[in-house]
Amino acid sequence: MARSKPETLAWLRQIAGELATATLKRLEDTLPWYREMPPGRRSAVGLVAQAGIRSFISWYDDPTSTPWIAADVFGTAPRELLRSVSLQQTLQLIRATVEVVEERVAGNEDSVREAMLLYSREIAFAAADVYARAAEARGLWDARLEALVVDSILSGEADDALPSRIAALGWHGHGEVAVLVGTTPPVLDVDQLRRTARHLAADVLIGVQGNRLVLVIGRALEGTGWSIPPREHVSRSRPDVEDAPASTEGGDEPREEGAPQLTFLDIATRLEPGFGPGPVVLGHAVPDLVEASRSARAALAGFAVVRAWRSAPRPVLADDLLPERALAGDPLARTTLVGRIYRPLKDHSSPELLATLWAYLDNGRSLEATARELFVHPNTVRYRLKRITELLGWDATGAREALILHAALILGAISEPVPTRRRTAR
Repeated sequence: MARSKPETLAWLRQIAGELATATLKRLEDTLPWYREMPPGRRSAVGLVAQAGIRSFISWYDDPTSTPWIAADVFGTAPRELLRSVSLQQTLQLIRATVEVVEERVAGNEDSVREAMLLYSREIAFAAADVYARAAEARGLWDARLEALVVDSILSGEADDALPSRIAALGWHGHGEVAVLVGTTPPVLDVDQLRRTARHLAADVLIGVQGNRLVLVIGRALEGTGWSIPPREHVSRSRPDVEDAPASTEGGDEPREEGAPQLTFLDIATRLEPGFGPGPVVLGHAVPDLVEASRSARAALAGFAVVRAWRSAPRPVLADDLLPERALAGDPLARTTLVGRIYRPLKDHSSPELLATLWAYLDNGRSLEATARELFVHPNTVRYRLKRITELLGWDATGAREALILHAALILGAISEPVPTRRRTAR
């Protein structure tokens, strides 16, 4: 004999405790992730199951109360539970609860069974809504944290908390890092930049500062699934490292045997369409993300003076803007020019290399005029220039690189101590 609705409600309230106990037993038997939870979280999951059963009884009494009752089920869950239980696990919890209720009322109350099916649909949508709002809040928090990390890198004010903030963002790069600076496009597609970076086996942090867009690009070391080849000669014949020891450069993309490697310049070229009109400057590589402020300083300094090079490529390396940066007062550029060009020539075992470069540049890059000044054959000048290129990585026969070398020689000569004559006593 079918019960009336008030009798059914009274019966459901009477067996609510029994249903909650049976649900927890079902979770224990069928869900491994529930068994492996610490006691505190298991208790919280049990509270959610009990709240769901109570909410169903209230909903059965008044189906118009669906919105607030369904949301109230997950309101009993502590915040840390939402972070530790996935949406898939939540749906498994709902399924187990529905199965227990269906088994208990099977053959007795068909109206309750049908109501439970409708309610389970509502509660599933409510769960999806809770997790969607949590994901949205997490996305906003990640965006603020990412902006904070990029600001710390640009300002060079890294503290002990920076590594933990980087880890919280899910940073996958554990090797070299370079900073790319350009203009912000009218419509910034952050997701497209991240997809492009993932396709290139790289990771990026994105920061927007007004009309300036900053990308921190990371790569992985050996043993992390990405490969790093021996150092290769980068286009425009100069090292891609500034104010730092020579470091390994090359691709970081998971690849098959013999596939081409990607340099930071290659990665920047693929990411360049995501910037607005104007120059895009790539800083030099540094060993890890904590030291990325050095690459950021170089990229920002180059971005400030890149308009002085009329035919600058896009993207352009910050090292290719060393003369302009030095003229603008960048101490890092001056130190780099002297330390990586002038000092190796000055301290080389063959002093004729420095003299040959001086003469070659002072004579307008003329082999014959240089040979006449040094009283050597032009082929000797060619040989010495080739040795200089092998030593430094810059080719003096190119107009742009000759400017870089000339600036380094001038700054190096200025940095030399002025010789003084010792006064002799009478």
